[in-house]
Amino acid sequence: MAEYDSPWKEALDVYFESFLAFFFPYAHKEINWARGYEFLDKEFQQIVRKGQVGRRSVDKLVKVWLRSGEELWVLIHIEIQMTKEGVFPRRMYIYNYRAFDRYNREVVSLAVLADANPRWRPERFGYARWGFRTEIQFPVVKLWDYVDRLEELEQHPNPFALVVAAHLRTLQTRKNQSERHGLKIKLIKGLYDRGLSAKNIRQLFRVIDWLMELPEPWESSFWTEIRHFEQEKHMPFMTTPERIGRREGLAEGLTKGLTKGRAEGLTKGIESVLRLRFGRKGTRLMPEIRKIQDEEKLQAVLESAETASSPEDLRRVWTG
Repeated sequence: MAEYDSPWKEALDVYFESFLAFFFPYAHKEINWARGYEFLDKEFQQIVRKGQVGRRSVDKLVKVWLRSGEELWVLIHIEIQMTKEGVFPRRMYIYNYRAFDRYNREVVSLAVLADANPRWRPERFGYARWGFRTEIQFPVVKLWDYVDRLEELEQHPNPFALVVAAHLRTLQTRKNQSERHGLKIKLIKGLYDRGLSAKNIRQLFRVIDWLMELPEPWESSFWTEIRHFEQEKHMPFMTTPERIGRREGLAEGLTKGLTKGRAEGLTKGIESVLRLRFGRKGTRLMPEIRKIQDEEKLQAVLESAETASSPEDLRRVWTG
């Protein structure tokens, strides 16, 4: 089963404004985007630490400012389970009132259901007795509603439409890796033809690659096809996925190393490269890599991560 949490978290971090514009345009219009916005991930973790209900998915707490000048906190829940979960509406209720109680700010909860059950559409939670009543009602977007509009999504100018398309293509091809392989290549090649900046291509490439995980030998075939396509296009602003991961990983390693210690920085860099090159299979090495304290060995691992043919090949760097 593909991992959905991490790519969705990254997509929200990078494309939050596009996310709201695509799914909740009425909310997007009321926000003063010129003032920016602020993710409150640490604050949200404090809220839910003692009140976790059911399986955690992707939850974001974001501070925005309205055009009127009012400060507003937006609590976004994205349900990414493959099947429905009965406690989800209750979780929406609990997290909303905890955020309101903790910070005394208006909190708007929005839900995106990314499962494959078209009939599951929870939109409220509440109870009443003896004249007492409490209730929460929240807007819901169902990704499966877009399943008949995939071609439209793949041509849509909003970059978040491609995230939705990749997610739905992944759901559709759970039992057909050959079809997923072809559709993934189509989506990636489509990035080159949209006139996007190199930065946007790298970001969307990473999310799509992460969502549409492929097993071997389809994974190797995918990378070979993409390399050939890149060479045919003669696009100097585009780099191969390995060079993207290498540059971003090294940059992250250097930055983190200056602020948090070189060993930790190198470890973060290695994780970035592994995530891009091998996806979930690569990041499974991280528990072992985090135990390495020798900076020279970590440097060797980071340098080898670019050319290793597989996670097992890379493991030999520190196991001998």
